[in-house]
Amino acid sequence: MITPILAVVFGLALLVWSADRFVDGAASAACRLGMPSLLIGMVIVGFGTSAPEMVVSALAASHGNPGIALGNAFGSNITNIALILGLTAVIRPVMVHSRVLRTELPILTAVTAFAAWQLMDGEVSRGDAAMLLVVFGGLMAWTVWQGMRRKTDSLGLEMAQEMGCPMPLRRALTWLAVGLALLVASSRILVWGAVELARGFGVSDMIIGLTIVAVGTSLPELASSIIAARKGEDDIALGNILGSNLFNTLAVVGIAGSISPMSVGPEVFSRDILVMAGLTFSLFVMGYGFRGPGQGRINRFEGTFLLVCYVGYVSVLIRSVLLA
Repeated sequence: MITPILAVVFGLALLVWSADRFVDGAASAACRLGMPSLLIGMVIVGFGTSAPEMVVSALAASHGNPGIALGNAFGSNITNIALILGLTAVIRPVMVHSRVLRTELPILTAVTAFAAWQLMDGEVSRGDAAMLLVVFGGLMAWTVWQGMRRKTDSLGLEMAQEMGCPMPLRRALTWLAVGLALLVASSRILVWGAVELARGFGVSDMIIGLTIVAVGTSLPELASSIIAARKGEDDIALGNILGSNLFNTLAVVGIAGSISPMSVGPEVFSRDILVMAGLTFSLFVMGYGFRGPGQGRINRFEGTFLLVCYVGYVSVLIRSVLLA
């Protein structure tokens, strides 16, 4: 078991490092090519921080490990909201100012409900995957249109102040290519190690995907959200979570399902999907701003509640393994 453990640790470390290089290269290249800061924040950074989940799930599906593919996507969504956003809010309450982000909250809720409806029959067929990718394409087109139409937005201003164009174009394209290549290589190492761990401990691929793989591939969101929150860049902190969960639910599951249709056990819907949906709805309630116009906030108490939910969820997973 030493080799699979080392493979998972090394794979995760290389995955996080390569994802960071990929995001830096992509964002700098987009900036040099004249892409608006708002779109860089919503599309490029959102895509880049979800690249680990996307590559890992695609490789897992192609290798016949649907549990890791789906567990990684849904587990990352649960981790993003309950662990990462919870920890971020405990460090510093997250204010919700951006009109774009306030619009994304009900969209994320609707997308989560759509994904839950698809899994009620216990499988993700190629038809289901195609519908997810069509919705994803529509949302991306809408995001680009909104970003080009809206000239000023707090998220765009924060991204402009945060990033600038730190790299020349040639260097940015080099890091973009290097980061993408290492993303694929590290994902292969991680998937192999995760499968071997599941076999060695006698647990399902789904459990490994929901826990070790999901937390590992969510590390870019953890780092960027905490750093943004400590700097007072609330919209970036929340935008990382919302954008990543949209990517995971639509693109990650859609790509994996189009590669290989996936059958899942009933516990995925009754346990994991319902937890993900409940957390998403709680995020909608806490962040939408029922305290008054422009006053949406996720405070420390609510952040602690999210952390408790994550601990409880992981405890349920551990109990299911022990009773198996």
